[in-house]
Amino acid sequence: MSGHDGGASAEASADETYDITESLAQAAGGPAAAGDPRLPAGALGVAELELKPALEAVLMVVDEPATEEHLARVLQRSRRAVALALRELSEDYARQGRGFDLRPVAGGWRFYSRAEYADAVESFVLDGQQARLTQAALETLAVVAYRQPVSRSRVSAVRGVNCDGVMRTLLQRGLVEEAGTEPETGAILYRTTNYFLERMGLRGLEELPQLAPFLPEADAVEGDSPEGIPSFDVDDSGDSQTDH
Repeated sequence: MSGHDGGASAEASADETYDITESLAQAAGGPAAAGDPRLPAGALGVAELELKPALEAVLMVVDEPATEEHLARVLQRSRRAVALALRELSEDYARQGRGFDLRPVAGGWRFYSRAEYADAVESFVLDGQQARLTQAALETLAVVAYRQPVSRSRVSAVRGVNCDGVMRTLLQRGLVEEAGTEPETGAILYRTTNYFLERMGLRGLEELPQLAPFLPEADAVEGDSPEGIPSFDVDDSGDSQTDH
């Protein structure tokens, strides 16, 4: 048998499989229509939706390639109809020169950015990493830099507000990292990274500027507050104020 005949046989076999699937669906009562009591609330009318837009909507939310069988089941259509619609959509996107592509990968189908626009995608992804830090992030980073290794609760106590969200941002940016745990409390400790030194243009932490020139004079602080100079040697009681 020639390669062409083999392909035709395989196609015919696939068609027979689709026909069997359709026959079984009919024997079971056919695809459920709108108002059918067999359907749960929220699933009414799926079989009556236009197939291609329905496929697009489903494929927009998948986190891994969706198989034709799965798509056919959830959309209450035959696999033959789904397979044909998927291939037509893929061809339409390619012909229109869209920025995304619909590809058969790992036994299923999924949307991907088209290779020609990789530079645009890369620019978007990297843009978030190059964005300026907020004032809150800069203050938190400064506390970590001068007090490291330090726990989140100690940083929050120094700043007077909860810093959990800001710490997550600094971790994601690669500016701080975990540095073991505090023996007394078991709290995770944080320190700055080599990337922090690189971005600050420092060879080491010893090159951080001295804090003394930037601190207010004791007399000035006492004049503004009857409680005197606040101490930076806070405990880990966790009774710090939080932003609301």
